[in-house]
Amino acid sequence: MKTVMATGTFDIIHPGHGFFLEEARKLGGEDARLVVVLARDSTVRARKRTPIVGEKQRLEVVRMLKPVDEAYLGSETDMFEIVHRIKPDIIAIGPDQKFDVDELRDELRRRGLGCEVRRIEKYRDAELDSTCKIIKRIRSMEFDEDSLKNC
Repeated sequence: MKTVMATGTFDIIHPGHGFFLEEARKLGGEDARLVVVLARDSTVRARKRTPIVGEKQRLEVVRMLKPVDEAYLGSETDMFEIVHRIKPDIIAIGPDQKFDVDELRDELRRRGLGCEVRRIEKYRDAELDSTCKIIKRIRSMEFDEDSLKNC
């Protein structure tokens, strides 16, 4: 059985996340084990933006997703720490993640981690296929007080 590690923020879950996780799992073959590592709130703030959903709730939701066998929060100081612990056969990188795959492979080798790194090139094309698109849509909408009474 191969272990595939997928990483990401997973803030405001959308179809693109589900598609990425399904494709990541497929990389390991029929009996693959998919382990997901979520970026910590501090990491998301430093690299992207303030997360909408906190790390504990994001972790809880990702653990509920069908393709996921295990999910953990990443390290706030060394992103390779959890790779050492899990020892995946394959690390799956999403199409929008800003990692240079060759540099990542080199660093993994330098640290004695011989796992394969694969970028999922495909993307689930949908109107709201990213967290940023969802945020922008919500910001553009006007809500009257009556429509928010039951929120």
